[in-house]
Amino acid sequence: MDFLDQPPAGAALTAYDEAHLKLYIRLLDADAAGADWREVVELLFGLDPSVDADRALQVYASHLDRAKWMTESGFCQLLQGRVH
Repeated sequence: MDFLDQPPAGAALTAYDEAHLKLYIRLLDADAAGADWREVVELLFGLDPSVDADRALQVYASHLDRAKWMTESGFCQLLQGRVH
């Protein structure tokens, strides 16, 4: 899977967000289940946290934050079809 180390930020839904909706949902599910971030980042992003823990944590945390943003306001834009 292609992904950025940090997803786009800001209040506007992006094409990146739309392309990664499945990933965001899986992150939210794992977070709700209390899964260990190291296992999640390895499974979903293919990153080994024992090799580069700082990068792995940044990728995990930034995408989880964006996934949470989607549940608060991004989904409204998605429903309105406002993908930029």
